[in-house]
Amino acid sequence: MPSSGSDRIKMPPGFWTGLQKTGIRPSDLTRAAGLPLTAIADSALPLGQYFAIWRTYAELTGDAAEAVVRMVGAFDTAQYPPMALAAYHARDYRDALQRMARYKRMCPPELLAIEEKGAFCTIELNWAAPEEAGPPVLTGTTLAFLLELGRRGTGKDITAQLVEFVLKPGDRAVLERYFGCAVQGGASSDRLTLRREHLDLPFVSYNEELLALLTPVLDRSLNEAPISAPSSTADKTKWIIKRSFTAGRPDMRHAARELGMSERTLQRRLSAESTGFNQLLNEARREQALEYLADPALDIRDIAFLVGYEDETSFYRAFRSWEGDTPANWRAGRQG
Repeated sequence: MPSSGSDRIKMPPGFWTGLQKTGIRPSDLTRAAGLPLTAIADSALPLGQYFAIWRTYAELTGDAAEAVVRMVGAFDTAQYPPMALAAYHARDYRDALQRMARYKRMCPPELLAIEEKGAFCTIELNWAAPEEAGPPVLTGTTLAFLLELGRRGTGKDITAQLVEFVLKPGDRAVLERYFGCAVQGGASSDRLTLRREHLDLPFVSYNEELLALLTPVLDRSLNEAPISAPSSTADKTKWIIKRSFTAGRPDMRHAARELGMSERTLQRRLSAESTGFNQLLNEARREQALEYLADPALDIRDIAFLVGYEDETSFYRAFRSWEGDTPANWRAGRQG
């Protein structure tokens, strides 16, 4: 993989959900990392930003080892990307690890090499671009995830035999409690060593039908260059607007700052996409209002605040212009 900043790395959606479960707000992390708020919405990030997010996560947690354990525990299985989902529903632990190593080639920057020898299995983590090795928290999370995969798949509290890190991994005692074995720093490579007998353990999460669907798709993807078109400026602007409602009236100045451009540049780009900031603000309010009204537990007065209106009357007036009805009648019509 070339080392240019143009390389884009997929950020699993489950990362941001898991981050919130650890007590850190995604917006706080992006700001601490010096990144625009839209980094949360981007499906793929430049390598430098990807690493910056992981480093900042460790800094906000206070210790890289603690950050590893918290993230692995908070990451919801339901939000595994297809690659990890195929591994989770594999036949046994060996099959799961082999699938991870195979499909990880589609998701740099980490690569996995598996070797079974004697009574042990060693999984070595390498970087697609050795000159741009990832931060210890990312290394630790990758290795911990491989063990977590075995634990969740088999339903057994599997422990590792040895875990080795090139760089200092943080509080080793924290990691040793998680992995259930010795953790060493200053190694020649980052490695997770397992007992080979554990690889034969069947997965209680085995799903033959799902694998029959996922495997051909993932195999084809190995031979196809992924093409990902970035979101439009309008889409990113609307995304920022929706997340700024409760902090006050969203304005172009705030949106431009989050996008890392001037107000004039933002205005010009939106104009080129045949829209404008006020139009996007109106669309964002309407979309959010309809989504909130679908939840009967939310009071209409609260919804008005959640979509950026200071009073209920203004919200009612705007809603009637959108839907030709009051919020209460609209809700009743969909619930009946």
